[in-house]
Amino acid sequence: MNLLLLEPADFEAPGRVSLQGRRADHVRQVHRAVAGDRLRVGLIGGGMGEALVAEVSPAQVVLDVATADLATPPPAKQPVILLLALPRPKMLKRILQMVTTLGVEELVLLNSYRVEKSFWDSPWLAPEAVREQLVLGLEQARDTVLPRVTLAPRFKPFVEDVLPGLMAGRRGLLAHPGTGTACPADVRGPLLLAIGPEGGFIPYEVERLREAGLEACDLGSRILRVETAVAVTLGRLLPPQVGA
Repeated sequence: MNLLLLEPADFEAPGRVSLQGRRADHVRQVHRAVAGDRLRVGLIGGGMGEALVAEVSPAQVVLDVATADLATPPPAKQPVILLLALPRPKMLKRILQMVTTLGVEELVLLNSYRVEKSFWDSPWLAPEAVREQLVLGLEQARDTVLPRVTLAPRFKPFVEDVLPGLMAGRRGLLAHPGTGTACPADVRGPLLLAIGPEGGFIPYEVERLREAGLEACDLGSRILRVETAVAVTLGRLLPPQVGA
């Protein structure tokens, strides 16, 4: 946890925050903070700064933090929409954290012929479960702004009715094995990246995505797991960001 994220509901009074549970345990056990210490904090959807530890007890951790002290803006999001065929639930958790840490501004989870129907019934797709993983990614990256996550359980209507709007003003890339065209690197400007399920998109889906304006490219002859492909492709495409 590189940033202690605060929710508006944590403020029991103006400038006074009370924490219990995971975050309080982290302050006690990892930071080993005592009254008088200062911690790096951020407000979900807002700025970042420091808070004064006012109390540490088995029941709670109390922080003094004025909203005016949270004046440091979060890092800018990467202008990237990741269009991802819905992965296996356990893999989804890791990918949610990863794309948040990398600064992706929007994630669309898309259906595909090779996506098992049961994946859409996973409890890990519940809004609160998704948000939990996004918050963990923000904590890692020292960010406060949640990426947008939307579900597209019907491939054809999404590609025909929604994708054209998302593509407006963006370059579209489809990472798909066997295209013979190398994935570009350090792409500047708004981007939409599509990555398929294990086994890749089927030919029909590839054709529909290419008709929508996506350029097909690949990462070489090795076949990668979805989470590896996401990490490698984003790492290749995104321009470097200077850390704080």
